[in-house]
Amino acid sequence: MTGPTPLEKAEAAVRDASANTADVAQIVAAVLAAQQANQQQVQPVPPAPRVQRPLGLYVAAGIGGAVALSFLAMAAAVLAVAVAVGAVCATVCLLVLKNLLADFQKGK
Repeated sequence: MTGPTPLEKAEAAVRDASANTADVAQIVAAVLAAQQANQQQVQPVPPAPRVQRPLGLYVAAGIGGAVALSFLAMAAAVLAVAVAVGAVCATVCLLVLKNLLADFQKGK
């Protein structure tokens, strides 16, 4: 017996190639199906909900702070006036005492 003919060798090669091609095609199809399934499962994460802060609270705090600051400024002004009046009174008192002492010493 002689070996296979060139035609039989070609047919066997074609059968092997078609079997390998079918395997590769199945692998490619499986990979594509896996990728599509993965893309469908991944859902975009929704953004975190915005926390609505109470605007009125901040406005009230700002107004309260402004009022408190104005009262502090007025208190500082009243204190400055009180210190000035006290200084004037002390000066007048010292001048009067100095004149009384001078008069008292002249009278001796």
